[in-house]
Amino acid sequence: MGKPGSGTVQRRFTILYAAGFLGSGTVLLALTYVMSGGRVTDTASGQPPPGGTALAAERRIRDLTTQLAEVHAQQSRQLLAASLIALVVMAGLSLLLGRVLAGRVLRPLRLITSATRRISAENLHRRLAVAGPADEVKELADTVDGLLERLEASFVAQRRFVGNAAHELRTPLATMRASLDVAVAKPEPAPQTLVLAGRLRAELDRLDHLLDGFLVLARAQHGTLADRTPVSLGALAREALAARSADAAAKSLGVDDEVRTDAWTRGSPALLSRMVENIVDNAIVHNEEGGRIRITTGPDETGVHLVVETGGPVLDQRQVDRLTRPFERLGAERTGPEGSSGLGLSIVAAIVAAHGGRLALLARPEGGLRVTVALVPAAAPETGTRTPTGGVTR
Repeated sequence: MGKPGSGTVQRRFTILYAAGFLGSGTVLLALTYVMSGGRVTDTASGQPPPGGTALAAERRIRDLTTQLAEVHAQQSRQLLAASLIALVVMAGLSLLLGRVLAGRVLRPLRLITSATRRISAENLHRRLAVAGPADEVKELADTVDGLLERLEASFVAQRRFVGNAAHELRTPLATMRASLDVAVAKPEPAPQTLVLAGRLRAELDRLDHLLDGFLVLARAQHGTLADRTPVSLGALAREALAARSADAAAKSLGVDDEVRTDAWTRGSPALLSRMVENIVDNAIVHNEEGGRIRITTGPDETGVHLVVETGGPVLDQRQVDRLTRPFERLGAERTGPEGSSGLGLSIVAAIVAAHGGRLALLARPEGGLRVTVALVPAAAPETGTRTPTGGVTR
């Protein structure tokens, strides 16, 4: 089963089978030895034969009795030695047989354990579906299947609620924004009205950004990616850098661009674009003034990767590990930078998981953060075809 301490029950069963066999074999051997250990009795009876031959006959009978006793003792020793050898051989065979039988008995449990380990929040629809007689093992598997079914229903209901709530909240937000625009558009509005309108519009934009994050997070966690097409991580990274170049320049950030165009994967263009945008946005917003950003894309031995490194203070890895949770930020404060929803890296984690990839967040020893995304590679589209990001391959 691949972990320390695995196979303990199988070893226990094997030892139990072997001990039972050795115990019964030892008892059987002892009974055989006891039952075969009787003495040869003197079969001579009645009156001794007449004449002078009586003494010779008696001596002859004693000699025969002694010889028979010696032969019997020798046979008993040979039987005991042969029985001990057979017992040792059968002990080894019992260990082997016990291991085989224990492995066969525990095989359904190993299959259940292996299948359960492969089930996560992204594939709760999978079931163990153990076939066989209605015994304790099948009852256990059916119980686990029932638990997975309830968990799946709970996750689906939660994601559906988040999506529906975000959609429903967009309508009153649009109404509030329209009312605000009407108030500002009146002739000669009061200065206080303009100041208040600016603040309200900023808060409405932030709330709208938060709802958009909820929708993307719900879609990524739901795992329904019907629009899978080849996507270039390099093209997405350059588009994200170009879109945020003004913000990077405002903080005097230097950008080391090591983007390669042959880093192709297959997935949802919209979600993958949002993933790269969030990573780049996080690298700019949470960077230090005059810091640097290093972006690398390309294929490797296991797939294609996107690596974004930023400068900054030395971070605690335990806090960094929690950044993929919604609304988690470094430090104790609940409010982040202006425009930050607290969902950026949690959306990234959900999108990476929906595409079967891996996300790693590492606090750099020299300060700052290293974000690594590894995705499944895909073949580049044919030359001259339009990519989902709007470019044309040549």
